[in-house]
Amino acid sequence: MKFDSILAEINGFGKFQIALVLIQILSRITLPCHFLLNNFMAAVPSHHCNIDALDTGAVFGNLTLDQKLAVGIPAERDGTPSSCQMFSEPQYEYLLGSNSSKGSFTVQCQNGWVYDKSTFKSTLATEWDLVCSRKGMNKATATIFFIGVMVGAPVFGFLSDRFGRRPLLLVSYLASLIFAVLSAFSTSYVMFVILRFFTGMSLAGISIMAIVLNVEWFSIEHRTFSGVIISLDWTIGNWILVGTAYFVNEWRKLILAVTSPLILSIIAWRWLPESARWLVAKGKTDAAHHYIMKCAKMNNTSKCMATITPATLLECAETEHGAKKYTFVDLFRTPNIRKLAIYSGMLWFGVAFTYYGITLNITGFGLNPYLTQFIFASIEMPMKIGVYYFLEKVGRKHGQMGSMLLTGLCLFINIFVPKDKWTVRTVVAVLGKSMSEASFTIMYLYTTELYPTVVRQNGLGYTSFLARLGVSISPLIVLLEDLWHLLPAATYCAVAVGTGLVASLLPETLNTRLPEFIEDIEKPRRQSPRKEIQ
Repeated sequence: MKFDSILAEINGFGKFQIALVLIQILSRITLPCHFLLNNFMAAVPSHHCNIDALDTGAVFGNLTLDQKLAVGIPAERDGTPSSCQMFSEPQYEYLLGSNSSKGSFTVQCQNGWVYDKSTFKSTLATEWDLVCSRKGMNKATATIFFIGVMVGAPVFGFLSDRFGRRPLLLVSYLASLIFAVLSAFSTSYVMFVILRFFTGMSLAGISIMAIVLNVEWFSIEHRTFSGVIISLDWTIGNWILVGTAYFVNEWRKLILAVTSPLILSIIAWRWLPESARWLVAKGKTDAAHHYIMKCAKMNNTSKCMATITPATLLECAETEHGAKKYTFVDLFRTPNIRKLAIYSGMLWFGVAFTYYGITLNITGFGLNPYLTQFIFASIEMPMKIGVYYFLEKVGRKHGQMGSMLLTGLCLFINIFVPKDKWTVRTVVAVLGKSMSEASFTIMYLYTTELYPTVVRQNGLGYTSFLARLGVSISPLIVLLEDLWHLLPAATYCAVAVGTGLVASLLPETLNTRLPEFIEDIEKPRRQSPRKEIQ
């Protein structure tokens, strides 16, 4: 008897599974809050050089602010004051309407900057002057955070396949809370980026283990539904981030506010079950039987447990396989899983690279950052509902291909839309964002179904590692605009299209049994029609 058959008998979609999803919402809503936090925490408000040093006589001191800016700071082409340059000495001739630049020498800001605090009271950029020649350090805060996620993904993947999903989730909750709180009290830039690295590393555990634990408790016919429902946590967290950032415009307090749900997650952890599928695969049939009994009791299917005993589970486990210790090396030992690892790794890199390239560029469309983030978040809900019906009819493979190719198309169109047409640019960007969100939603469910139980967390850890590599690079691509203003958009577009083509090389998993062992994918997948399960 296969585990999926056992799960179908005790109801693979009942009160037990609903409770599991609700418990994990508390931790999963913190993921978008931290992953997208740089949109607000590292925002760069309007700024100009501090020109107080030019006040060397009575004339300058008697000028209005606008007049001081006119004689102290050169204007950009659009008429706004330069953000990074100032005159070496006041140019009073500009007050007389003279446009002559004779005798005016510009220098880099000498005494810091003055920031517009109407939208953001304090950000990383204003705290440590991460602008102009130091703007790369501001972008690097997101990169270092995602490098932490990249490192944490395979670490937690390996440990959770070895020691279980439940204990490692608690470790992830505690570590994420501690490092996030400490980062809010950072006294220097170096201290902050180090703590953000470890925060990202800790959050990686929640990112990859929560969805696997949920999917492993759902029956085949409800797996698509579970994957989409779980992904809605990201949308809810996105809304929470926008609302919190709107009312909390100081970056230190913002970190504390968006991290607070983890306190509830730690309290609720006591009711979180271990994955019975993982326990069975490891030969721990007594513990698996305990959780299966608990599931059957909550789902009112206890009568079915008469034929399900630890001995039955032991037979299901094929203990000769369960006793083996699996590592990342096993992802590349045999032909089919090797191809799966290579293609899925490329898929995760491309999807994450493109998604965050769009999502972390909320200031590039001419709208208020809160409004842009809210629109981006709101488009996710109807898209994910549409993804559910699409996946049930068309399947994962074609859904993944189509969503990435359409994302690339939207990025391609925006290359040719002038920047002053911000309405058109925003509409196209929202469509591209919705397609990239769909690809992200499909990717998590798709990959979970592709990898066998014994290396599923290793597989998710490996693919998540490559995804975070893509995310780490993605914010820095924006800096390429100094070479050619269209180069960032062209890069994101090319990666999106290439990723869509890679998805065509993966097998379909719609209505197939979750593979338990590597041997299961080295042979043709067995279709599992719903009538067979029932």
